[in-house]
Amino acid sequence: MKVNMGNSDRIIRLIAAVVIAVLYWQGIIEGTLAYILIAVAAIFVLTSLVNFCPLYTVFGINTCKIKK
Repeated sequence: MKVNMGNSDRIIRLIAAVVIAVLYWQGIIEGTLAYILIAVAAIFVLTSLVNFCPLYTVFGINTCKIKK
């Protein structure tokens, strides 16, 4: 896998995942919506840890700074 995520993108995804987790923990989101958002948060954390987003590859997006 090629790296296609920059640091700012990773940080934004991790913050979003933490916000979703806190909303779930506080009971603000519940039911089906909660399960969907928890799955999205898990995907955000996973893609942030490996610096690779499969959707970015499909759409040709690369937020990683290229080393010259």
